[in-house]
Amino acid sequence: MNDRTESGSADLAGTDSAGAVRELAGVRSAPGSLAGSAPVVGRPPAGPKSGEAGVGPSRRRAPRRGGPGRSALRSGGWTPWLYLAPALVVLGGLLVYPIYQLGLISFFEYTQAQVSGGEPTTFQGFGNYAELFGDPQFWQVLLATVLFAAACVVSTLAVGCALAVLLTRVRAVPRLALMLAALGAWATPAVTGSTVWLFLFDPDFGPVNRMLGLGDHSWTYGRLSAFFLVLLEVVWCSFPFVMVTVYAGIRAVPGEVLEAASLDGASQWRIWRSVLAPMLRPILVVVTIQSVIWDFKVFTQIYVMTNGGGIAGQNLVLNVYAYQQAFASSQYGLGSAIGVVMLLILLAVTLVYLRLLHRQGEEL
Repeated sequence: MNDRTESGSADLAGTDSAGAVRELAGVRSAPGSLAGSAPVVGRPPAGPKSGEAGVGPSRRRAPRRGGPGRSALRSGGWTPWLYLAPALVVLGGLLVYPIYQLGLISFFEYTQAQVSGGEPTTFQGFGNYAELFGDPQFWQVLLATVLFAAACVVSTLAVGCALAVLLTRVRAVPRLALMLAALGAWATPAVTGSTVWLFLFDPDFGPVNRMLGLGDHSWTYGRLSAFFLVLLEVVWCSFPFVMVTVYAGIRAVPGEVLEAASLDGASQWRIWRSVLAPMLRPILVVVTIQSVIWDFKVFTQIYVMTNGGGIAGQNLVLNVYAYQQAFASSQYGLGSAIGVVMLLILLAVTLVYLRLLHRQGEEL
């Protein structure tokens, strides 16, 4: 028994010494050898030196450039574009080409004489834009359009968000009735809705004047009252989009978060401002941009409810002003220039808004 113990101890000592000698000599053993199985105490296993190739089957080599993995990735990069190609072709035909034609006409003198073929078209460069920017009426209409669109956007977002929160507080039957009423207003054509609102506020037969005791007061005679009437109609036909979108976002918020805020004693306004609004910010960005685009280019409501822009053009907005210049005055080049200016303004507002959100670290 003692002989076997001494013999095993001697073998182990020999193995350790052999391993130590190999470590000092810089020689590594094969992974399965006995000499490499006993590491030196206090020293980490020596790795391959820089520039030396690793030994053993466990070493992984980096894939070379131009290998099969890279070629597959390169060939697969076109797959999303192939799926988007039909939509891009449709958008190119319905959006890009008309915008190109709009910008092209804005650089030419294009009136009824050129349309009928009586006179050739002449290139004016930025002549239409110079005439437009030199017209004081353009700046008045631009200011009125910006203020009117801002009031419509704020009012639409306020009404839509308030009703979206209300939908989460009422029971099933009132919720269904409110949703149906909102969708009915949303589905109503702009011309029909404008005509209905004109009847409601008619000075002779409208029920609103009778309920308020205003007699034969004309809402479309004054400038501010006419803009206010159009604003009501725009909000009425626009808030359902905001309401449905924000309501869907609120339903996606975990109920535990809202319950915790309620238990902490937060009011409904504080819950919206501190909990819901930050969580719904991507959705609010989308509805805000959509509302800005829609309300900035309002045409039907203004044209129908103010009879083409109001008395002496006091209720003109850019879209109606462009229509009057292009079709009423047959100055198609000038009307196209107004359309290009509107497009650039909308693009600038959208890009600036998204830039501010990007600086705040928001992801869309």
